[in-house]
Amino acid sequence: MAQWESLQQLHSSYSQQLHELYDRDGLPMDVRHYLAAWIEKQEWERAAQDLDFAMVLYQVLLENLDNQYSRFVQEELFLMQHNIRRYKQNFQRYQESPCSLAGMILWFLGKEKEILQTARLDEQVQGLKMDQSPMNTDTHKDLERQMAGLRNEVQCLEHTLICLEEQQDEFDFKYKTLQMEVMADKAQQMQIQTLLNKLNECRKTLLSALTRLLDSCGLLQGVLVQGELADWQRRQQRACIGAPDDVCLDQLDKWFTGLARCLVQVLKFLKKLEELMGKLSYDQDPFKQQKPLQVRAETLLRDLLKSSFVVETQPSMPQGKGPLVLRTNVQFSVKARLLVKFPELNHSMKVTVSMDRDTPQVKGSRRFNVLGTSSKALTMAESQDGGLVADFRHLTLKEQKSGGGGKVVSEISLSVTEELHVISFKTNFELPDAEVVELQASSLPVVIISNSSQQQSAWVAVLWFNMLSESPKDVLFFANPPMATWPVLAEMLSWQFLSSTGRGLEISQLDMIAHKLFDKQDNYDTCQISWARFSKENTAHANFTFWVWFDGILTMVKACLEEMWKDGFILGFVSKERVKRLLKKKLRGTFLLRFSESIKDGGVTFSWVDYTPDNEPDVKSVQPFTRTDLAQIPFHEIIRNFQLMEADNVPENPLLYLYPNIPKDQAFGKYYTDKCGEESPYVKYIRTKLVFVSKEGRLEAKSPQYSDMAEGAEAPPSQGELCGQTADGDAILKAAEAAMDDPLLSSTGRDADGDLLALLDQGEGFNSWDLLSLDGPQIDLSFQFDCPIGQL
Repeated sequence: MAQWESLQQLHSSYSQQLHELYDRDGLPMDVRHYLAAWIEKQEWERAAQDLDFAMVLYQVLLENLDNQYSRFVQEELFLMQHNIRRYKQNFQRYQESPCSLAGMILWFLGKEKEILQTARLDEQVQGLKMDQSPMNTDTHKDLERQMAGLRNEVQCLEHTLICLEEQQDEFDFKYKTLQMEVMADKAQQMQIQTLLNKLNECRKTLLSALTRLLDSCGLLQGVLVQGELADWQRRQQRACIGAPDDVCLDQLDKWFTGLARCLVQVLKFLKKLEELMGKLSYDQDPFKQQKPLQVRAETLLRDLLKSSFVVETQPSMPQGKGPLVLRTNVQFSVKARLLVKFPELNHSMKVTVSMDRDTPQVKGSRRFNVLGTSSKALTMAESQDGGLVADFRHLTLKEQKSGGGGKVVSEISLSVTEELHVISFKTNFELPDAEVVELQASSLPVVIISNSSQQQSAWVAVLWFNMLSESPKDVLFFANPPMATWPVLAEMLSWQFLSSTGRGLEISQLDMIAHKLFDKQDNYDTCQISWARFSKENTAHANFTFWVWFDGILTMVKACLEEMWKDGFILGFVSKERVKRLLKKKLRGTFLLRFSESIKDGGVTFSWVDYTPDNEPDVKSVQPFTRTDLAQIPFHEIIRNFQLMEADNVPENPLLYLYPNIPKDQAFGKYYTDKCGEESPYVKYIRTKLVFVSKEGRLEAKSPQYSDMAEGAEAPPSQGELCGQTADGDAILKAAEAAMDDPLLSSTGRDADGDLLALLDQGEGFNSWDLLSLDGPQIDLSFQFDCPIGQL
């Protein structure tokens, strides 16, 4: 593509640089435009140093100007004839120094290249950014080309209109001159008729060009509104429930504004045609047929403006579980944006906010008033990216004491967290002809609660709606909520971890969840789950729902295990059967971290592999740690200091390698505190100790004196009743075995002659060291835990 042609297709900011370049004296833009092909083919660098060669180019330049002048004479473009003649006279000052002229033209061409290179570099940088977002598609590249084409067409029409006005002025001047003459010969009359015929053809050509331009605008507007804007709205829905989708509006803002400016320019052209028609009209004047074009342009602009008013940031509370869950009397924020920026037209636009405007009422549903500053001006001052926004930051909702009135259209009864409400925004846009267009936008449906205990139920309603709803304004969605297929549900569940912790769920983890929901299947893609089963009905062998269990784990990970989860050290969602398969062929001491399936608010445990004297793998596990436990002692410190006492009475940490084969300290070293053992700051929170001992014939558990408790440290109450003081070892043993009956946490098929569990607690008993028959120095048991250990 020729350099000048490329320059004409640049973005408006670079076009402005080009105009500023040619505002200088030297090379007129008209000469550069009409002689572009010839200028770009010449060796100006050589001419700047070779006088003879420069003189040749100088003479050819003047000849080209003469030729262009002749064309304008034939086309009867009076103004351009004048300009070309003046340019030729100015160039004649270089007759004695043609090398200076060549150097000057070379300088202009160099500056043009700099503008082009800067523009292309910016496009490449933008392209790299677009590669990371959905904007980098063939459709979007085509949109950019169409927008550039529209800008070029508008510029050409502007030039054509100027020429048409000159042509009409010339005709008007000659026609009036002819009327003043007493005797006009036939040749003069024929000349006037010829000018009128040409003028008529130019008017037809201009109207045809305007029609084509409006056709292009209509097609482009359809792609922007029905395609790009609709895609953005769906991406925003997904982003509200954790999807890593790009919801930046900068590109849409650029496209909408560019198209709106083209339409406004078309309306200005049509207004100019009315002026020209007012000065000169005749029978069969094509300008008399321009009214439909004006109506069409106004309709396109009006529809574009209505579509360009959107909710950029959905309603959310600062400390909420997620967007679209609001609580009465608690402040929330929301931001509306107009994608068409006309500082000269919309600088004084006011946006007002209201609640449940034009939404159907359900029997028993609540009504709310919006309190706070409910009217704000659209401004670019509150936007970091230069958008025209109204940012409402301090709104609150207050429930109406009585029903809001109005006719009830549905007898369906919905729970508080299934009620959906819509926040509406309204503003007015005044067109150049003083017509006012009312613009409206609506938020995605919000769930309104009055107590923080309702957050969990409200958030799952938001997830289900935005995961499945095809109509963003369907406030009766939960009257008959659709079922979710597993692929859609799996994606949403992964988004919850991704948005909260920065790491989503892997396929193997999702497979475990699918197995929990649908049992064993060859293919889960066709499996479906209902809204009630997902969020209302208790799971098998538990007194809580699937969502409560899943959200409890997510909350625990976010609060206590985020870094370990993000680093990929927690397998998490893995069944007991799979734990055995993963560990049974690994080195002794290989362990993995998994989530409990039986704890409502989330629990995490570790399982490790040991080997029997017969070299058979023996997978063991501890009772899961809850969020309360982890708030007192970080999980990595538990893993670091966990100890067992084997049959030989030598304490050791059985956790050696994080699955598959990472040395424990290499994996968790970066999380450790500086001190360990009795010097650890967490030792004062430890009350009970876990010890494996080997006894002949029967299990026996006694409570030793807690001689290694940090002196003066106050121990918290023990968990459960297994750790209270007792003098009867058999009673403790029975209590320990009872605690290990949980099929998810305890051993299965325990061998009475195998390793034994002794729960050691502070008490008034015999000396534990006699029980363990220890010889030599006292063994450090300063950090072991109040939880049963068993075999999987």
